[in-house]
Amino acid sequence: MKKIKYLLAVLVGIVLTTACQNGYIDSIKAVAAGSDKTAPVVVVSYPAEGVKIQVPTLLASINIQFVATDDIELKSISVLLDGTELTSYNSFKDYRRAVEAYQYDKVTNGVHALDIKVTDMAGKVTDKIVNFEKKPPYTPIFPGELFYMPFDGDYVDKVSFTAATKVGNPGFAGESLKGLNAYAGATDSYLTFPLAGLKNNEFSAEMWYKLNAVPDRAGIFVISPSGTTDANFDASRTKGLRFFRESSGTTQRFKLNAGSGASESWFDGGANADVPNNIGKWVHLAFTVSGSECVVYINGTVVSHGSFPGIDWTGCESISIGSGAPNFVTWGHKADNSFIDELRIFNKALTQSEVQAIIQHDSPYVPKYSGEVFYMPFEGNYTDLVSNTEATKVGSPDFADGKKGKAYAGATDSYLTFPTTALKNSNFSAVWWTKINATPDRGGILVMGPEDKGNAGYPATQNLRTSGFRFFREVGGAPNQRFKLNAANGTADSWFDGGTNADVDPSTGNWVHMAFTISGTECNVYIDGQVVSHGAFSGIDWTGCDLLQIMSGAPRFTEWGHLSDLSLMDELRIFNKALTQTEIQTIINDEK
Repeated sequence: MKKIKYLLAVLVGIVLTTACQNGYIDSIKAVAAGSDKTAPVVVVSYPAEGVKIQVPTLLASINIQFVATDDIELKSISVLLDGTELTSYNSFKDYRRAVEAYQYDKVTNGVHALDIKVTDMAGKVTDKIVNFEKKPPYTPIFPGELFYMPFDGDYVDKVSFTAATKVGNPGFAGESLKGLNAYAGATDSYLTFPLAGLKNNEFSAEMWYKLNAVPDRAGIFVISPSGTTDANFDASRTKGLRFFRESSGTTQRFKLNAGSGASESWFDGGANADVPNNIGKWVHLAFTVSGSECVVYINGTVVSHGSFPGIDWTGCESISIGSGAPNFVTWGHKADNSFIDELRIFNKALTQSEVQAIIQHDSPYVPKYSGEVFYMPFEGNYTDLVSNTEATKVGSPDFADGKKGKAYAGATDSYLTFPTTALKNSNFSAVWWTKINATPDRGGILVMGPEDKGNAGYPATQNLRTSGFRFFREVGGAPNQRFKLNAANGTADSWFDGGTNADVDPSTGNWVHMAFTISGTECNVYIDGQVVSHGAFSGIDWTGCDLLQIMSGAPRFTEWGHLSDLSLMDELRIFNKALTQTEIQTIINDEK
C-alpha cells in the first residue's frame, strides 16, 4: 500500500513539472502596487453630524464607529476628540480598508468635534470631522409637562429616560419639524409606553404630524384597557382615550373618543377637523381632557369640544403610539404610516393659549411678506408672532369667530397696547380685517401718538396730533361708518378723509379689509384693496410715540369720542415699508 501511495505522488510531481515547462500553468508574478492617486476616504456611522446626546449622567459613553479606505494602502488612523487623541491604529488586516469601533465613556456636556485622521503610505491625509453635542438631562420647559419624545434617533422619553417598546419595524423619517429626526410609521408597527406616572385627572397630549393617508384610517395615540377583544370592544371604550383618524373623501378627519367609566364620549369636529390627504406639510395636533370637557385642536384652532365628566383609567396600562393596536383595532384603526415629531404629554388640560405657545416655541413664525415686522392673528391670545411678545390687555376684550380662526372682539373701555420699538420706521403700513359694530358710532382703531400732557397736568382729553398717526372711524353718510387717517410730521398734522369713498355699511355684517400706508411723500387709505383716500405727506415723526393702541383711541386719542371699538379685528399685520396696492391685494387674496 505504501508503495502505491509513493508511486502516485511521484506521478503527480512529474505531471505538474511537465505542465509548468510546457506553459500550461502560469507562474506567480509580482504585481506593482501602482501610483497612489487619491487621499483616503472616511465614513463615520456614529456619531452622526449634529447628534445631541442626552443622558441622566454627568459623563456620557459613545461608541465611535467608522470605515476608512484607500486606493493603495493605509498607513495610520488617529481618533481625536476636541484635538486630543483618544486612540490610534497602524496595523490593518486589510491594508486598503479598516472597519473600526472605539468606545469612549468620558464625553462631557457641550459641543464636541470628533476628528478621524487617516494617512496613507504616500502621506496623503484625510480629516473627517463630525460635530456633536452632549446636553444635560432634559428639563421640562412647559408647565405640567411629564413626557417628551423628540424621536431624534431613538424612542426615549427625555423626562424619565425610559425607552418605548418597539413593535414591528417603525423607523425614522429622515426629516423633522424640529431636531434631527421624526418617527416614521410602518405596517403593523408602533411603539408602546408604560402609562404609570401619566394617569391624571387632567391629561393633554400634543404632537407634530405629517399625514400619510394610506391606509385610510389609523390609530395615532391610544390608551385603552389591555386585553380588549371584539367581544368586549364597546365596553372597553368606557375607559381611557383613543385619538385616531378616518377617511372623509379627499381628507382625513381627526377624532377623540374618551371613557368616563360608565359611558364614552365622542369629539368629532366634522369638516372642521379635516386635513387634506395631500397636505404634504407638518400639522400640529393636540387634545385635552379635564373633569368638565374635552377639546381637540389642529394648528392651535379648536376643531372639536364638548362636556365630559372625567376620565377613567381602569385597566389602562400602556400608551400605543402610531397605532390603535393592540387594544383599539376593531374598525381598522391599526398602524399609521405617517410621521410624528415632538410628542409631549401633560398632567393638565392645556389652554388654547398654551397650545399656541408650544406651536410658536417649536415652529417660530417666519414673516410671510416682505417688510412684515408684526403679525397678530388673535388665535386665542394677543401675541405678536414676529417678536413673540404679548400685548397688554386693558379692560375685557375677548375673542370671536374670525376671518381666519379666531378674531379680537372689542368691548367697552377695552383695548390692547403694545411697545413700538420695532414699529417706528420712516415707512409704515398696517393691514387687517374688520367686521364693524356701529355701536358706538365712532371708535379708535389703531393709534400711535404722543401723550398730551398740556401745560398744567393731564387734560381731560388726549388730542396731541404733532407726531404719530391715528386711524379711526366716525359716522358717515347714513347708515355708513367712515374711516379716516390722521398723521403728523413733527410740526403739523395731515388728514386723509376719502369722504363717501371711505364709507362702509356695517349692516351687511361682512368682513372688510382695511389698510393704510405712510411714506416720506404720501399717505394712502385702502378698503378691500381699493384706494379710498390719498395725498401728499412730508414724512412721519415718532416723537413721544412709545405705545401702539389697538381697537381704541384711549389713552392717547380720546377727544371727539374715539374710545374703544366694539367691532371685530383679525389678521393684523404691520410693515416697515409702504405697501403697494398690488401687495395689499395679494394679502387679501391669501387670506380670503
